[in-house]
Amino acid sequence: MNYHFQWSPVWKAVPDLLPGMLMTLQLTILSFVLAAIIAFILTWGKRSKTFLIRSICSSWIEVARNTPCLFQIYMAYFGLGALGLSVDSYVAVLGAITFNTAGYLAEVIRGGLDGLDQRQYRAGAALGFNRLQTFRTIILPQLIPLIIPGAGNQLIWSLLNTSLGMVVGLQELTGATYTAQSLTFRSFEFFIVTALAYYVLAKMLLLLMHGAARFYRLQRSH
Repeated sequence: MNYHFQWSPVWKAVPDLLPGMLMTLQLTILSFVLAAIIAFILTWGKRSKTFLIRSICSSWIEVARNTPCLFQIYMAYFGLGALGLSVDSYVAVLGAITFNTAGYLAEVIRGGLDGLDQRQYRAGAALGFNRLQTFRTIILPQLIPLIIPGAGNQLIWSLLNTSLGMVVGLQELTGATYTAQSLTFRSFEFFIVTALAYYVLAKMLLLLMHGAARFYRLQRSH
């Protein structure tokens, strides 16, 4: 191998990559929070006695989990555009990742709920709680530790899926890296640094998530 690494163009381009990194973090956190809210609704809806609600929620989960996130981004950006509903690349990527992550998180939550003793709902009713109160005070504190590993995986999946925004012109971390390396032709160096950046971001997000879960458990124990 006669390849000679040249790192100086990468260090000079770091100020141009930072906005892309911040956009990646923003997309990841916002899409995950929105997806978590929707996932609880989907989980509830999939257990609904109403056929229409159950069908809509089940269809969302099935489509989200069995089609590529890249295809979902294309549908949000190009598909809606063909129907006359133009959205910018940021909104398209945010919507697609939220859609995708919500489907997976709904199954994570379902698995956690299936791992709990369902008789606790009857116990809550015996204490005078309605189903929402039973879920909030009895089920949720037990559910969170069960779903943290799966939810953590989905958080990282959301982070990595943001890189697909490059295909619709979004200047997140991968898009910004591609633009920067195209000016210097030092692709190997740029993408090594970007891969390390994704690794650090993933570890940081996991630590924050586990820290938040630990804080929640401590608050509930007092």
